[in-house]
Amino acid sequence: MTDIPKQDGAQHSTVRAKKKQWHYHPELPIQVSPLFRRPLDLQAVFNWFLRSWLPLSERLLILFLALISWFFFHPALIRCQTFHFDWIAEIFIRNLILIFVVAGGLHLYFYRYKKQGDKRHFDARPFAENNRVFTFNNQVLDNMFWTCASGVTIWSAYEVLMMWSLANGYAPMISGPMAWLWIIGLIFLIPIWETCYFFLIHRLLHWPPLYRKIHYLHHRNTNVGPWSGLSMHPIEHIIYLGTVLIHWVIPANPFIIIYHLQYFTLSAATTHTGFEGVEIGAKNRLKLGTFHHQMHHRFFECNYGGLEIPWDKWIGAFHDGTAESHQQFLDKRKLKVQQAKG
Repeated sequence: MTDIPKQDGAQHSTVRAKKKQWHYHPELPIQVSPLFRRPLDLQAVFNWFLRSWLPLSERLLILFLALISWFFFHPALIRCQTFHFDWIAEIFIRNLILIFVVAGGLHLYFYRYKKQGDKRHFDARPFAENNRVFTFNNQVLDNMFWTCASGVTIWSAYEVLMMWSLANGYAPMISGPMAWLWIIGLIFLIPIWETCYFFLIHRLLHWPPLYRKIHYLHHRNTNVGPWSGLSMHPIEHIIYLGTVLIHWVIPANPFIIIYHLQYFTLSAATTHTGFEGVEIGAKNRLKLGTFHHQMHHRFFECNYGGLEIPWDKWIGAFHDGTAESHQQFLDKRKLKVQQAKG
């Protein structure tokens, strides 16, 4: 567990509450990227993005999986000119296998076989069982069902749509002697776009009418695991994975479509792991779960976006994990309740 300095009086009781609140948390306060810090520090920006990719990261692994998918497990684009069951089934089966490899593999490693115990585990409470809130009265089975039945189906449907669009010229294809530069640029820009797009749709989904009808299903998971990330209502899957439709405007190729969708789906599993990462030799060798989003699942009304673009700071919804930040959050919530009553 993260060590917290001893303090006296009211501060000490705050610390005791903090210890009960989380089994583990990373070094606080949580920092957003220096991309929008003024004056601009190019060295800090470069180091931030370097650490987010190297030496080993979820982004690098997803990029590797996308390349493998494109080279070995994807139908030739000419086959995608007309809708046929065979190539559509190939895409669906590949995506289903991928989610079982990533979400299922992480679940087995961290929760089934407990290879890491509770080291770097944010919330050590067990997943819910015999709970009517969840489909099948079981949190893990609920998450697996919505991830596979709805998530993988809609993920595959978008991929099929985009491949058909590229094959028939309805979506612009990357071309020309410098196409590789455009592809490399998109590889690095898609994670930033994810932060922007996710914040906008996520904030929308917290609008009470949409939350009660749609987003509530994802938020039944106050304590998350790898299968929780893509456990959503089908309408939320349509909105969330609609990110790829930007390539009806921004040129792409089959690899970029695969990478874009796999980044949004597979990173949902990795960021909801519930652990900060894979610990080897007392060091976090592969960063996975994000504590700022873990807090969102616990507290609901903070940290709607990611850390690359500080949307939450701009709208006053950022929780940096410290006791001071949490008190500010509680004060805002109390004021909101008072205003609603009166």
